[in-house]
Amino acid sequence: MRLPVNRSLPLIALVLLSACGGGSPKSASALPPPANGPAADYPMVLGAPFTVGGVTYTPADTWNYDAVGRALAGGEGGSSVSGAHRTLPLPSYVEVTSLETGRTILVRLERRGPMSAGSLVDLSPGAAAQLGIAGRSDAPIRLRRVNPPEVDRAPLRAGQPAPARLDTPKSLLTVLQRKLDQQEGRVTVAAVPAPEPETPAKAAVAPAPKPEPKSAKGKPKAIPKPQPVIAVPASGTTPPPAKVAAPKPPAAAPAGALVVQIGAYSSEERARAAAAKSGGQVQPAGKLWRVRSGPFSDRAAAQAALAKARAAGYSDARIQRGD
Repeated sequence: MRLPVNRSLPLIALVLLSACGGGSPKSASALPPPANGPAADYPMVLGAPFTVGGVTYTPADTWNYDAVGRALAGGEGGSSVSGAHRTLPLPSYVEVTSLETGRTILVRLERRGPMSAGSLVDLSPGAAAQLGIAGRSDAPIRLRRVNPPEVDRAPLRAGQPAPARLDTPKSLLTVLQRKLDQQEGRVTVAAVPAPEPETPAKAAVAPAPKPEPKSAKGKPKAIPKPQPVIAVPASGTTPPPAKVAAPKPPAAAPAGALVVQIGAYSSEERARAAAAKSGGQVQPAGKLWRVRSGPFSDRAAAQAALAKARAAGYSDARIQRGD
C-alpha cells in the first residue's frame, strides 16, 4: 500500500532553514566602537620610563596630581585643546589655570613631553590660545588632574574646546604664585625686615680717685671737691675685643646672567650640605638659603651645569636669570 506524498514538506523545511540562518542581525559586541566615543578614552597608557636632560621620568597613574610650573605654548596638536605631559597616563584630563589671569580650561593630555627642561606641560596652539598664552614658553600655570563628565570629554575628543569653566579667585592665585616663587627659589627681599643696628659700646669711665687717709698728727687738709671726670679710657684698662668681620656672602649674579637654581632651603645647614654635594654656592635670600651654580655667560654652559645638578639627585634644579 503506498502512502500519499506531501509535496509541501520540503518547501516548508527550506523556508525554516533560511529563516534560521540568514536574517539574524550581528551582535552589538561585534560592531567596531565609534572612533570618537567614550571608548576612545580607554585603556589609558603609561609607558616605560624615559630620560630628558639627564633626568629619568617614570609615568604613574596619580589621581591627586596637582602642581604649579611653567607652560610651553605652541607645540603639537594644531587647533585641538590638547597637551603633552611627562608622567600622567595617556589620555587623561587636566585643568590648566593661568596664574596671571585666573582663566581655567580643560585639556586632554594625549602625548609625552615636553622634551626640554624647565616646563611642566606642552600645550597645543589651540589650548594656548584658549588660555591666553599663545606663543609663550614660560607662562606660570597650575595643572590639576580631574575626572570630568562625558559632556566635557566629548568636545575635547572631537578637537573642540570644552564648556567654559569658572575663573580661579585672586586669593587662590596669590597662594599658588607664592608656591611657584618658593619652588623656583625667588623671594621678595623687601618683605624681609632689616636687621636692627647694633648698640654702640659705652665708653669706659675712669673712677674718681679716693682721698688718701691722713695721719691724726698735724692739721688736716681740706679735701677738694670732686670734679666731674671726662669719659676717657684708663691707661691700664684692657681694650674691648675687636669685632670679627662676618664672612661676606657670595656675590650675587649680575642681572641678566644665567644661573642654575639647585634648591632653596629654610635651614642654612641643609643648604650648605646641598652646595657641597652639587658644587654650588649658598646665597641668603630673606628667610631662605638658595643654592646656585654660576653665573654662566651662555645657555650651553648653564645646560651642562643643570645636567650635572640633576645627575646629583636635584631633579627640581632649573635655569633662571640672575637677580
